[in-house]
Amino acid sequence: MSGFIQVEVACALPERQQLVSLQLLDGCTVEEALAAADLAAAFPEIDFATCPVGIHGRACRRDTVLRDGDRVEVYRPLVADPKDARHRRVALGKTMKKA
Repeated sequence: MSGFIQVEVACALPERQQLVSLQLLDGCTVEEALAAADLAAAFPEIDFATCPVGIHGRACRRDTVLRDGDRVEVYRPLVADPKDARHRRVALGKTMKKA
């Protein structure tokens, strides 16, 4: 049974973001969704061939088959290691407070 699925591809930098809605053939992969979203022109600083990706906040492989309603996310490298950042805050006497 070959149908279509609706997915989104999300890419964000601190100063801008883009969310692309796509209708793809059932059985499409993350890699195919990235190609169909064609975000390279909007984000030339990101290497879409090698950057980490995920679905709904969980890292995944590019050959992962998508399901209807999935959101593919493009992850950029961390600027600072979260552990190092926490150690710096502790050294300065700062703590993270819950809102």
